[in-house]
Amino acid sequence: MSLNDYYIGIDIGGTSCSISAGTGQMEILHRLHFATATVNGPNYAITKILESITELQKKFKERNLKSIGISCGGPLNSKTGTIHSPPNLPGWDNIPIVDIIKEKTNTPTFIQNDANACALAEWKFGAGKGSNNMVFLTFGTGLGAGLILDGKLYTGTSDSAGEVGHIRLNDDGPIGHNKAGSFEGFCSGSGITKLAQLKAEEELNKGRKLSYCESYDELQGITTLQLANLANAGDKDALELFNISAKKLGIGLSIIIDMLNPERIVIGSVYARNPQLFNGLTSEMIEKEALAGSWNVCKIVPAELGDKVGDFASLSVAIDGYSR
Repeated sequence: MSLNDYYIGIDIGGTSCSISAGTGQMEILHRLHFATATVNGPNYAITKILESITELQKKFKERNLKSIGISCGGPLNSKTGTIHSPPNLPGWDNIPIVDIIKEKTNTPTFIQNDANACALAEWKFGAGKGSNNMVFLTFGTGLGAGLILDGKLYTGTSDSAGEVGHIRLNDDGPIGHNKAGSFEGFCSGSGITKLAQLKAEEELNKGRKLSYCESYDELQGITTLQLANLANAGDKDALELFNISAKKLGIGLSIIIDMLNPERIVIGSVYARNPQLFNGLTSEMIEKEALAGSWNVCKIVPAELGDKVGDFASLSVAIDGYSR
């Protein structure tokens, strides 16, 4: 790889998009940012993406653009390069985004869903660096996984590998991934909030108040950040919620450990910001549930890339796609 080479990463989100130029060593050379403005339809954002790519190409005309990578919420098809109606991108129905960009730039272009893209980034440049078998869990608004198996990203037959949030852990409970009692229902930001709302409503119906919700009017204002701050301060009601999530995380991770025998599980977002609220009970549950031989060779660690993960993820898709 020449020191003159560079890559472009495109991180498409429901609120905003960022377009980054970076090297194979993940030095960010320049970054552009704009609102996705989904109310304007997909053509608006796609036009802005193409204009941003042109701007970066002009800025780095002395360098050699190797490839372009796209990170976007699913569903999508990485093999055909098509975005299929993600919930956070209304109107983005069957958009052949890879073909559009390749046609305009004449540059190899690749796409992965955001969980897979973040897995690549954490594997190459973050908490998974040096591992050969790694699972990345988003633990953000939802719960998805990116799988690095035998040193390669594994996406499955129809690009659906890693949908661990759909696993049912309980007969009932908060709804996540359209399923009550699912892994996502217990172990995601939205899931913890829903769990808090269910618990608060149940107590209010009995005439009791909780520290984080003293009236029905406050139910919809509950946030995971609020609950985490209370739990970290020792609040009993908030800690009870995180204890439930920690135990369910342990059960879910035990399934992953038994099935895939990874050497590292990297967990992002809510867990990465608050590992102390999970580790004890999560480890206890894994000790009970997982095969000892598999658990003994697996480390569970918080994601490292933080706010940089979007840029690193899209650039990692470009680097990984080009190197295959």
